[in-house]
Amino acid sequence: MAKSGAKRRSNATAMAAAQKEISVSEFFAKNRHLLGFDNPRKALLTTVKEAVDNSLDACEEAGILPEIWVHIEATSANRYKVGIQDNGPGILKKQIPLIFGKLLYGSKFHRLRQSRGQQGIGISAAGMYGVQTTGKPVKIISKVSVRKPAHYYEIQIDTKKNEPKILNGKGDGVDIPPGEKGATYIEKHGIEWVDQPHGTRVTIELEAKFVRGRGSVDEYLNQTAIANPHVTLHYLDPDDYQYDYERSTDQLPSEPKEIKPHPYGVEVGRLAQMFEESEAMSVSEFMRTKFSRVTPAVAKKVCESAKVGSRISVKKVDRPQIDKLFEAIQATRISPPATDCICPIGEDLILKGLHQVVPGEFYAAATRPPGVYRGNPFQVEVGLAYGGTAPTQNITKDLLQELLEETDTRTVRQFLIHTFNGLGAEAADKIVKTSGLKTRQAPNGLKPKEREKLFDAMKHVNVAEGQGMEVMRYANRVPLQFQQAACAVTQTVIGTNWRGYGLSQSRGAMPKGPVSLMVHIASVWVPFTSESKEAIASYPEIQKEIRLGLQAVGRKLGMYLRRRLKVKQQSDRREIFLRYLKEVASAVSVINAAEEKELYDQLVMVAQKRTAEADMKMDDRGRKIEEDPTQLNLGDNVLIVDPASHEAAINRVAVEEEPEAEAV
Repeated sequence: MAKSGAKRRSNATAMAAAQKEISVSEFFAKNRHLLGFDNPRKALLTTVKEAVDNSLDACEEAGILPEIWVHIEATSANRYKVGIQDNGPGILKKQIPLIFGKLLYGSKFHRLRQSRGQQGIGISAAGMYGVQTTGKPVKIISKVSVRKPAHYYEIQIDTKKNEPKILNGKGDGVDIPPGEKGATYIEKHGIEWVDQPHGTRVTIELEAKFVRGRGSVDEYLNQTAIANPHVTLHYLDPDDYQYDYERSTDQLPSEPKEIKPHPYGVEVGRLAQMFEESEAMSVSEFMRTKFSRVTPAVAKKVCESAKVGSRISVKKVDRPQIDKLFEAIQATRISPPATDCICPIGEDLILKGLHQVVPGEFYAAATRPPGVYRGNPFQVEVGLAYGGTAPTQNITKDLLQELLEETDTRTVRQFLIHTFNGLGAEAADKIVKTSGLKTRQAPNGLKPKEREKLFDAMKHVNVAEGQGMEVMRYANRVPLQFQQAACAVTQTVIGTNWRGYGLSQSRGAMPKGPVSLMVHIASVWVPFTSESKEAIASYPEIQKEIRLGLQAVGRKLGMYLRRRLKVKQQSDRREIFLRYLKEVASAVSVINAAEEKELYDQLVMVAQKRTAEADMKMDDRGRKIEEDPTQLNLGDNVLIVDPASHEAAINRVAVEEEPEAEAV
């Protein structure tokens, strides 16, 4: 208890004077971990992710097949410069400062249609993080036409006001003229730009950490290429190693349509606000025009159930009546919302995307029918890739020789990681250790005996031993790389019984095996668990659809693995037969005085007949060749390939051919 007469530390007047409005930029500057900038490693990934997502959305909305350039360059020990450019429609001059220098400024928040971004925070927050950690402004150059000038800005965010601060061109930016004059200006001032007739490039320097493997930029771009087979990606990493993901289809995703909110997805407070903001009209007309799937009959039924006149004006409806209308909406059967507002990838394109990027031998895909949660339509898609052996085990000596000669990596370890897709650092270390080579030995300088040792290690080291299933999670075609345990996708995968599909699995753990699984959720409003958009909330409706999609591809995988096991068993059985048939034929010919060669040929025919399954071959749809295809068909959404000749397994360096000398 305070002593009598003790002086108060503050009073109501002083506390009132201390109250002031907080800018949204200032809030997120102090709480940047909410947006995915909680550590240097994640900050680099988030920056690339936000810029690439914006580029893809802009290109698709303009009907342009996207081509994106990503360049990451180290500027000092803990600083990196990130440049992302697209061939999109470009941005109008007056919009550039607002898009890149103002938080919560965008066109997608109020639209109920599928899109990658929603809040208008991402790329401007990345720029704000860059300014905070390095003091360097965000640099943007954008061009809308080959005949019009490009607009170049250097921008900082004024976090106190949430307003852009333009640093170049006396606060107005710079217009770069088209043609040769503009190209000369760009080169003279060191502005980064890949010559394109239209598009946008953003360059941000930030404090960051570049890593490889799980949760890296490499993994994000790899997974982006899978879910967006219509995109061409050029990626130059800090080691100056170039990755090119060529598009596997020229088909753009169909454009999702904007819909009105569904009555089931509106809460009572929002309903009251809609009544307050509405222009004068009847309650029935309000229900029909402000919501989707509300017919005159449904509107009449809701009003009758709530005992509110359908013809009275919305301005005369009081709060108790709004509460009754809300309860009546929940009790009335209303058709689910239209699904043309979402755009799934499609089974064929999932197969193409997986086959283009993920090495394997068996691929399957399943697209579930649309579902609804809280009045929001959504659709779940699942893709699966199964690879029996690592790409290093399918290589020949001649191919290894070519790869070693053309590589520009500095060490054997880097050569293995960069060249053989999906190998990983741990497996590369295992191969280097087994081969007895030094860690920092250059691949170009290997002697013939050392190359022989490397080849032998690549052939015999089982890099898939103990390998767990790799789960790739997507929301509206965007990879989700963090907070796996908190995500509905991971929880549902673990909760599925994969043992019935031929994979080993411990209770409460991921299944084991060389399997890559992708789960994509498309929705007008994805229920993320946090502002950083890294995990999907566990709605029962969503988890049910994920489980059914997993079961659909799991059944096909189980059929394929059982069939492959049967072929192997029969092949082993035939080998045993053939091993002893010559001796059996010789012994029987002595006993029965029969012709040994004739007897041997007859026994071989019997052995082949008894082990006919060993000769079974399947086409790329899982159908037995030269047999009735209806008997062994795994479905149209299946692809089977020879893993030894898989193009995605090896990332080759493009070698420019020298022009032929003209004949004299």
